[in-house]
Amino acid sequence: LKNPVGKEINIQGMRLQIIGVVNDFNFASLYETVKPLFFVLRPAWTHIVMVKIVAGQEKNTLAKLNGFYQKYNPDSSPYFKFLDDTYAAQYNAEQKVSALSRYFALIAILISCLGLFGLARFNAEKRKKEIGIRKVNGAGTIHIFSILSKDFLRWVSLAFIIATPLSWYVMHRWLENFAYKTTMSWWVFAVAGLLTFLIAFLTTSWQGIKAAMVNPVESLRDE
Repeated sequence: LKNPVGKEINIQGMRLQIIGVVNDFNFASLYETVKPLFFVLRPAWTHIVMVKIVAGQEKNTLAKLNGFYQKYNPDSSPYFKFLDDTYAAQYNAEQKVSALSRYFALIAILISCLGLFGLARFNAEKRKKEIGIRKVNGAGTIHIFSILSKDFLRWVSLAFIIATPLSWYVMHRWLENFAYKTTMSWWVFAVAGLLTFLIAFLTTSWQGIKAAMVNPVESLRDE
């Protein structure tokens, strides 16, 4: 309606006059778009009262509200609930998924680091004689370390290339459930990639440096 204030409308047999208009707001879950809503001023219909409480005064305020209610309705007791709890309950599933995702991510990182550490140690032991020969021929510690590390970083790069589009697709499908959603920025995947390479580098670096600093005489000695 254009210029609705003051006009009358018929809703379910009731003639109501529009006395004001408020901005749209989401009174349901964020899975849904903002829907039409109207408030009817009928004091006799009031069964829910919303009160804004100053932070830290919840207990004192609820006690006063209970006393005020009992004064006019001594035969019944009021039921109180907090609006933020109601909102939180709407996204209880998302909160559980978020917590589980964090735990599984930590477990996956731990298992991956243990696997990388074990492979780095196995690879260094397997190539011990090769490392000794390279050092005898003048290869430096940094060169040896780069040889041992590049294979692992190559596999980590391949895993990142495969995981990035899959992660984007899963996140995109999940966000499609919401009527109002954020956008996925490229820097999120860039930061994830840098952290992945950093973790892989730190996990394998100790074995690489240790193998590169071994005395070539020890490496070439026949058992």
